Amino acid sequence: MSISRTKTSFYRRLLLAYLIEQGINTVPKLEAELGLPRRTAQDTINAMSDLDIDCQFVGANKDGCYQINGWGAISSAWIGENIEHIRQVLGYGNSSSGN
Repeated sequence: MSISRTKTSFYRRLLLAYLIEQGINTVPKLEAELGLPRRTAQDTINAMSDLDIDCQFVGANKDGCYQINGWGAISSAWIGENIEHIRQVLGYGNSSSGN
């Protein structure tokens, strides 16, 4: 079964927002957790606002991190309940962090 680019883009944004909220909140941590390229992580974080997910970088550049300030119409609880399915669709396998 083929997965649309729209769905994978949507799921990737949800997954990264969820991981940020769980403490995997820097680009290097997201790269390590998912094995995705730095540019993909950065582009996905920047695109979260299209879904009304309020993600902001806080702190100094070297010591800062991202945080989710609001989910808009998205249910973070639903993401948590479906995290393994989302990872499977995206091909990111199981979480190494236990989330």
